[in-house]
Amino acid sequence: MLADVIDHLICPVCRERLTLAGGTVRCERGHNFDVARQGYVSMLTGSAVPGTADTPAMVAARADFLAAGHYAPLADRLARLCADAAVVADAGAGTGYYLAHALPERAAGIALDVSRHAIKRAARAHPRIGAVVADVWRPLPVRDASVDVLLNVFAPRNPAEFARVLRPEGTLVVVTPAAGHLRPLVERLGLLSVDEDKERRLEAALGDLFTRTGRDDVEITLALPHPAVEAVVGMGPSAWHTDPGTLADRVRALPDPVRVTASFQITTWTRQLS
Repeated sequence: MLADVIDHLICPVCRERLTLAGGTVRCERGHNFDVARQGYVSMLTGSAVPGTADTPAMVAARADFLAAGHYAPLADRLARLCADAAVVADAGAGTGYYLAHALPERAAGIALDVSRHAIKRAARAHPRIGAVVADVWRPLPVRDASVDVLLNVFAPRNPAEFARVLRPEGTLVVVTPAAGHLRPLVERLGLLSVDEDKERRLEAALGDLFTRTGRDDVEITLALPHPAVEAVVGMGPSAWHTDPGTLADRVRALPDPVRVTASFQITTWTRQLS
């Protein structure tokens, strides 16, 4: 709930601290943000169009797929990395699935995502998650040096903001798909493939502000029935480039279930202190 994280948030307009009173989040300078009935607060500001947000269909597909436990081994790995944290934030939290599973007992969780549809679900994913609509590409409405572990799972990265909100001894945890992710679905369904240069680009993006401290490769062998195949395609970036009718025809041509491998890379990073 927002009450559990309000002390770790700041006003996106003036960067002052916030208080929660009834159904409103406000700062001392009079900037107010209404709490939605689902329990989240939107802190998007300005007239600029925010980054690409997941659609209701993408969010529903993700919720269904993750609820079935297909990626539970990945969630378990993240939980171990968060075991000693008092404050865990997730930049690009989506439905809050990974944050809810990773949150230690008595810890507070901050879910940040630009999609209202996703944040509605994140607000209900765990009783100690405070859910905020925010664009990861912009300054985050999170206090300086207030986060012990910052998760970034298949989401955009803002290195300067990540470094700002992490405590000096804090950990950034980045999850990216590996080169073999979801084969043979990529070939058979015409999905977007993982950039083979992804690891180098990640190092280039974070290397000026962070030092990599670890790497863990995770592979999960799955036997997916056709509805789960459609869900895993519909919840990711290929959903923007795949015609639903064409996808359904291609899925029907697959074995049922179809065996695939989900491949991920988890890297951990610490701030470079000046």
